[in-house]
Amino acid sequence: MDQQPGRPTTEVRWLDDAQQRAWRRFLEGTSRFYEALDRAHDAGLPLALSEYHLLVQVSEAPERTLRMSALADYLALSRSRLTHTVDRMEARGLVERRPVPGDRRGVNCVMTDAGYAALVEAAPHHVAAVRRLLVDVLEPEEMDTLGRAMAKVAEAARADVARPAGQAGLRAAKA
Repeated sequence: MDQQPGRPTTEVRWLDDAQQRAWRRFLEGTSRFYEALDRAHDAGLPLALSEYHLLVQVSEAPERTLRMSALADYLALSRSRLTHTVDRMEARGLVERRPVPGDRRGVNCVMTDAGYAALVEAAPHHVAAVRRLLVDVLEPEEMDTLGRAMAKVAEAARADVARPAGQAGLRAAKA
């Protein structure tokens, strides 16, 4: 598509054919990857993919404790969505919320022993699915390239989210 209907071409640098193909392959690949990984988690694992990801982050923190605001940032979730996820997990005894010592407004997410046990049970199956769907499909050089590329994408997206509302994307449109 050379021009978006009703929009001057000077406002946007449209994707060329190769970029458009790569973009669409990225969208389909990530969608299908997450669909298959979700299905693997739903097929007998004690944790949904989002719960697994949350527990991994908390398990790697000192004393298996992470401030809720930091956890929301690591998981790229809104605080309200994280709160709902933690509510469900807390009801199942996988995590607990505790006040941050010395900070009356701060709240920590703490992994319980039951949460750790669920993570240990799910990890081999999760890793096997990641290997089957991603790692073993790519050549080692492709895996390295993917890691570097997605780190750049994450950095750009994090910077874009940090911009004031209404300013996201303005630099790209003016370039």
